Amino acid sequence: MNLSSAIRPGAADWLKLPHAEPGNRIGLFGGSFNPPHSGHRLVATTVLKRLGLDQVWWFVTPGNPLKDHSDLAPLEMRLHMTNALADHPRMKVTAYETVLQTPFTARTIKKLRAMRPGLRFVWVMGADNLAGFHKWQDWRSILGLVPIAIVDRPGASLSVLSAPMAKAYEKHRLPEEDAALLPDMAPPIWTFLHTSLDDASSTDLRRSGS
Repeated sequence: MNLSSAIRPGAADWLKLPHAEPGNRIGLFGGSFNPPHSGHRLVATTVLKRLGLDQVWWFVTPGNPLKDHSDLAPLEMRLHMTNALADHPRMKVTAYETVLQTPFTARTIKKLRAMRPGLRFVWVMGADNLAGFHKWQDWRSILGLVPIAIVDRPGASLSVLSAPMAKAYEKHRLPEEDAALLPDMAPPIWTFLHTSLDDASSTDLRRSGS
């Protein structure tokens, strides 16, 4: 099945990569966003400011290979909701992963780098994903492809000390005060950004029916 068929022709702009100029610093913020919430937006605004990014691209995925899809909302619905939440001139929403047909982050990043070699990509994620990051397919290759910015999330602050990825790549951690340098640095390199915490959770929102 061609996953792009899940999006109506009128929403075809979501099947394109956002425009960016050579040399731009681009944060890649991937997720199912089921649904997107204020905590996601806090992650995006934090990296936009702290890393000095030109844009943050919200990659709304068909579905996380590690999660149950039984309660996954239709892709186009999640795109509409994410687009409403990412209401900022330097935040762009895309479903381009459906075009790439790459359900795994490592493959997506590899293809993006080949397609847009003039851009400086940073992988962005909330700290709630850090504990299980070592379960992602080819997770070490992700660290070898792009710098990674991890933003604190409620209950996840200690993951920076205990997560297998954090332990394995402890020597490659960039001090938080130097985070603005991250997009220009050669991988493997990562940083952990502390910020105000937002308790919003996609799981809780689904359970409450919001």
